[in-house]
Amino acid sequence: MEENNNKEEVKEKVKKQGFFKKVWYSITKIERYPELAAQGVGKAFSYISKVVAILAIILSLGSIYQSYQILQEGVAYLQNEFPEFSYSDGILSIDSENPITISAEDSYVGEAIIDTKTQDEQTINQYISEIEQNGDGIIVLNNRVIVKNSSVSGTISYEYAKILEQVGIKEFNKQDLINYISSSQMYNFYISIFLTSFVYSFVMCLLTTLSNAVFLAIFGYLTTWIAKIRMRFVAVFNMAVYSLTLSTILNMIYIAINIFVPFTMEYFQVMYVTVAAIYLIAAIFLLKSEYIKRQAELMKLAEAQEIVKKELEQKEEEEKEKEEREKEKKERKEKDKKEEKKDEKQDGKQGGEPQGSGA
Repeated sequence: MEENNNKEEVKEKVKKQGFFKKVWYSITKIERYPELAAQGVGKAFSYISKVVAILAIILSLGSIYQSYQILQEGVAYLQNEFPEFSYSDGILSIDSENPITISAEDSYVGEAIIDTKTQDEQTINQYISEIEQNGDGIIVLNNRVIVKNSSVSGTISYEYAKILEQVGIKEFNKQDLINYISSSQMYNFYISIFLTSFVYSFVMCLLTTLSNAVFLAIFGYLTTWIAKIRMRFVAVFNMAVYSLTLSTILNMIYIAINIFVPFTMEYFQVMYVTVAAIYLIAAIFLLKSEYIKRQAELMKLAEAQEIVKKELEQKEEEEKEKEEREKEKKERKEKDKKEEKKDEKQDGKQGGEPQGSGA
C-alpha cells in the first residue's frame, strides 16, 4: 500500500511540472533528470517541440525584421538612385541605356545585373557566367528574372507574367511599387513570410535537435557502461533531450543578437553539443553517486538491523534465563513448603504418642 501511495505521489508531482518548471529543472536541477526521464518519450518529445517552436518563432521574427530592412533600403534606393521603370503585359522596361550592376557588397542577394534592353542570348549567358563566379546573384531582364543561389546547382528562371498574373498584377510603375511597399497591404506579405519561415524553421530545427539528441544518447549510453550503471537507452535519450535545453536557449540568444548585430561565432555548433554533453554526463555520474550512496545506506541499514537482531536475541536469552531462574526459585519454594508441611506432620505424630501410653 505504501509503495502504491508513493507512486501516486510521484505521478501527482509530474503532473504539476509545467513547461517553464521543466526548463528551470533542465538548466539548474541536474539531479532531477532521472525524474524527468521517467515521464517517458512522449513527454520528452512534447517538451523539446515546445522549445524548438520558441526557437522557430525567433527565427521567423528575424526573417520579418530582415525583410523589412531590405524593403526599406530598397525603397530608399528606388527613390533616390534607381531610374524610372514600368511593367505592362509581362514586359519590364527601365529608363537606362546601359546595364545596371550592383555589387555583392551592396546587395542582399549577391551581385545584381539589370538589363531590360538586351534579348541577346550570348549576352545573357555572359551575365550568368559572371554571377556564377560569385556564387549568388540575380539577373533582371525585360521578361524574366534569373536567380543563382550557391546552395542550388544551376540557375532558376521566373517569368514576370506567370508570377504576377497569379496575384492579379498586370501593370505598375516605379511610384506604384514604392507606394505598395510603403502601404498596409504589406502586412499580408509579412504574415506570409512569418508562416513560411516558421514551418520551415520548426521542421528543420526539430530534425536537427532530435538528431543531436540521438547522438548524445549514444554517447551517454556508452558512458553508462563505463560508469557501470544499468540504464535503458530510452531513459538516456530522454535525459539527452532535456540536456539540450541550455544549448538551445544559447542558440536563441545567438540568433536574436545576430538579427541586429550580424557576426559569426566560430565553433558554435561544437559548443552547442559540448554543453549538452556536459549536462548529460553530469546527470549520469550524479545518478551513479546517488546509487552508491543508496547502496552504502542499505549496507548501514543491514548492519544496524543485524545489530538490533543480535541485541533482541541476547535480550530474549536473558529473559529466558531469568524466567528459568524464577521458575527454579518458585519450584524450590514450593518444595521447601512441602518439606515444612511434611515435618510438621511428623512432629504432630511424635507429640501424640506419649499421651496415649500414659493413659
